[in-house]
Amino acid sequence: MTKSVLIEKIAEKLDGLSRKQTEVIVETIFDSIKDSLAQGGKVEIRGFGNFRLRSRNARKARNPKTGAAVDVPPKKVPYFKVGKELREMVNQNF
Repeated sequence: MTKSVLIEKIAEKLDGLSRKQTEVIVETIFDSIKDSLAQGGKVEIRGFGNFRLRSRNARKARNPKTGAAVDVPPKKVPYFKVGKELREMVNQNF
């Protein structure tokens, strides 16, 4: 599912909102998640999951084209941990 499909589905369910208004709401939600992670926080959506940051240590890597060693600096990467309710819903067919 793409963001535009998500916007259309929400606009269909909410009769009082136009597609443009729904797009503003969805963009605001995504921007809020990004802002929280950029400030080092976490986002918890009950029944869905958690967005957090994980730290990666500095390491040596290899350029596949030249074979030269490259230093990769430490960094933080976003991480999503699925919630119990969503995990059970996805796995109920197995």
